[in-house]
Amino acid sequence: MDEQLKTEIEAATFRRLLRHLDEHKEVQNIDLMNLASFCRNCLSKWYAAEASERGIEVDYDAARERVYGMPYSEWKEKYRQPASAEQLAQFNQQS
Repeated sequence: MDEQLKTEIEAATFRRLLRHLDEHKEVQNIDLMNLASFCRNCLSKWYAAEASERGIEVDYDAARERVYGMPYSEWKEKYRQPASAEQLAQFNQQS
């Protein structure tokens, strides 16, 4: 497999991951953090960092809009649920 094809497959996989997360808005970031040690915000930070590595400035808010599919404030208002005491305890144990 040449590098171009590898890059195309990796990009398609990333888009599919974003689509999957978008289809499962009921999965909260704290759930992702507790299960996999990353969340949508992590993906946003990684996106901005990779852009920066390539000399392209993508600020955190723009990266979050790419990952969330809308401005974060809108997503938060529509879909974010308060974390339960159990979720927070699990998260704090990992830190």
